[in-house]
Amino acid sequence: MDKLILWHWQQRRMALLFLSFPDGELKFIPMDVIDCPKHGSIIYHPSILPRHRGASAINWTLIQGDKKAGFTIFWADDGLDTGPILLQRECDVGQNDTVDDLYNRFLFPEGVKAMVEAVDLIADGKAPRIPQPEEGATYEGIQKKENAEISWDQPAAALHNWIRGHDKVPGAWATVDGQVVTFYGSSLLDASVPAGQELTIKGASRPGLVTKNGLVIFGNDGKMVLVRNLQFEDGKMIPASKYFSADETTALELTEEEKKMAEDIRAIWKGILSNIAVIEDSTDFFKSGASSMHVVRMLEEIKQKYSGLQLQNEDVYMATKFADFVQMAVRKLRGEDKEEELVIDYVSKNVNNMTVNMPYQCFINGQFINADDGKTYDTINPTDGSIIASVSSASFADVDKAVAAAKEAFENGEWGRMNARERGRLMYRLADLMEEHQEELATIESIDSGAVYTLALKTHIGMSVQTFRYFAGWCDKIQGATIPINQARPNHNLTFTKKEPIGVCAIVIPWNYPLMMLAWKSAACLAAGNTLVLKPAQVTPLTSLKFAELSAKAGFPKGVINILPGSGGLVGQHLSKHPDVRKIGFTGSTPTGKEIMKSAATNLKKVSLELGGKSPLIIFNDCDLDRAVKMGMGAVYFNKGENCIAAGRLFVEESIHDEFVRKVVEEIKKMKIGDPLDRSTDHGPQNHKAHLEKLLQYCETGVKEGATLVYGGKQVCRPGFFMEPTVFTDVEDHMYIAKEESFGPVMVISKFKNGDVDGVLRRANSTEYGLASGIFTKDISKALYISEKLEAGTVFINTYNKTDVAAPFGGFKQSGFGKDLGEEALHEYLRTKAITVEY
Repeated sequence: MDKLILWHWQQRRMALLFLSFPDGELKFIPMDVIDCPKHGSIIYHPSILPRHRGASAINWTLIQGDKKAGFTIFWADDGLDTGPILLQRECDVGQNDTVDDLYNRFLFPEGVKAMVEAVDLIADGKAPRIPQPEEGATYEGIQKKENAEISWDQPAAALHNWIRGHDKVPGAWATVDGQVVTFYGSSLLDASVPAGQELTIKGASRPGLVTKNGLVIFGNDGKMVLVRNLQFEDGKMIPASKYFSADETTALELTEEEKKMAEDIRAIWKGILSNIAVIEDSTDFFKSGASSMHVVRMLEEIKQKYSGLQLQNEDVYMATKFADFVQMAVRKLRGEDKEEELVIDYVSKNVNNMTVNMPYQCFINGQFINADDGKTYDTINPTDGSIIASVSSASFADVDKAVAAAKEAFENGEWGRMNARERGRLMYRLADLMEEHQEELATIESIDSGAVYTLALKTHIGMSVQTFRYFAGWCDKIQGATIPINQARPNHNLTFTKKEPIGVCAIVIPWNYPLMMLAWKSAACLAAGNTLVLKPAQVTPLTSLKFAELSAKAGFPKGVINILPGSGGLVGQHLSKHPDVRKIGFTGSTPTGKEIMKSAATNLKKVSLELGGKSPLIIFNDCDLDRAVKMGMGAVYFNKGENCIAAGRLFVEESIHDEFVRKVVEEIKKMKIGDPLDRSTDHGPQNHKAHLEKLLQYCETGVKEGATLVYGGKQVCRPGFFMEPTVFTDVEDHMYIAKEESFGPVMVISKFKNGDVDGVLRRANSTEYGLASGIFTKDISKALYISEKLEAGTVFINTYNKTDVAAPFGGFKQSGFGKDLGEEALHEYLRTKAITVEY
């Protein structure tokens, strides 16, 4: 930020005397340069003055529960924050925002822009000087520990505001078991009271509950707050969920080698804590004067001596005394700190002659947890409209936690250090587990998405397994190249390229093939060495969450895979904008894809999009008509028409048009519509009620525009979201149903004149979409000519829907860009680095 402002100020013919950060303020003092007169000092202040003043203004904003935060740039004077206002900016405060959230999301990035604007205003002589009113100004000194005690006779929202407002410094505290305990990391909990062990807190009218997710405390309104971390008077911090087990560990008897390691660590501590004469077992790292920078130094020194000992910053905060730290280090070296057994709360159902166990919580950093704010939503069985499960609905805070976990796993975790073949081994193991659970996965897919079970078993699940196996094989075959260059004589230069993973990738998938869409994107992402945060469609989250369980059982390290069910507008949008996400892969509608591209521009993250389609299928009179009918029906009705490459419009040559339509209707009448778990069912329910209603409206529009409804167009008279397979003829190019995708079981047929190859080509290409296309003809020359001219990413000749894990898949025009599947998909999740060495 300082370099940006300095550069900009110099461009305006000025310079900076200094840039400093006193107590959270940025102070800029311009100096005269050549012909530029002195204008005075301006100060950035993180508050909307005069509501709160002083260095802790944003903390106070949170404590007061303000709905708005922001900053002020004002003219410096001799008083404290009292100069005239130059400009101000505001932002909304979320119910679980912290000081860090506000700085990262708004105060810092928007502050940069505002300082640049302020410089321009000054240089152009347009900077206002708005007097500050004194009324309502506050200077409360809140950053003192004695002022941060929690007052318990308040609503839950006020308790939460007090804790988050004091987070980091100085920390809100209460007396528990006779000692001061500081509370960190709070969020409002909107759920039923969870199970837990009671904890008496001085002054609180109701005991807290130590639960698996943290400490639950209660306001005087009966509502709850969840606290994630606790710190004791000796500086030791623990997860609140571990309160009752914090002191249960028995001290280890060290071996001679471990005693030597302990003395090596003691020497490292002594080098850092030079003011301490002797490092005793009771010596506290932080109370002896160490800071966060010393944490990094200490861990790096230990790693240099003991490369097999992998320690994280948080390990130091959890074991601040020397003896505790050594015990923790020894346990890690022995492997006694192995991962806790995965705890899963299932919704279990006896269905399809089996018991299916379905996780329903967010999967973050290797654990299934409730959403940060406790919110849930119901996922519905489209066969009968019944509720399958109440699923956690991820919040902004959950997105931030998942991205942070993925970033940590990529930059510092085991995954980032793992060799490519070991990565492939994990992916093969995951594919094997998916195959072992294929009947359970297919059953979940059927009840959650409405997919016919036999299709789910073969395609939804079967192709997912194949995809992971295919990309597992690519892990150790990602290679660069050597390049001859002519930069010097004699030629003692070596230039080569490396293919590197990008980092944290966000993946947002649709509801038509929930597990398969996950596999198409995630397998390439993981094979390339990235970590991921995936948001399944809100209406079909269950196979993604089951996949998360299987990935943990396969041995994927924590943080590599994170699954966040919930709202696309909330979770998907926040992922698109998140500064730590370096790539986003999306499959869905074109309008949503455009919004994702806009959001991704905030940090120029890499994007690949597989969007809408209106795929043309051209059927010539020299085709095998029976095959064309069979494949044409599959092109439209496969997976109930909920298929991104479905043939959105059929062009049938005039001489065979009527016979083609007659044969199609005959075959539709043979189709069995019913329970997707019935093995004889051909056609299951549409995915959800809103989609069914949209399809019925689509058909009404077609009739109003003058198209002929030959068959269907109505909801089936039975429980659930079933629609009749539908056929329209006499569809003209200007009609809505000729131009827009139905994404359902609607066949849209148009005639073309006999022999008019170029004419039908023009009509087929006259759409803004370009995902797939198809041709039926026995004339190979005609087929190849048309395949070259069709503007689509995939062309099928005398077949349809034949995708394979080795063949790249993706669209042109407004159907998006980038590829899933095949070697090309790997490049979507890699970056190329060129390296030149002179020797």
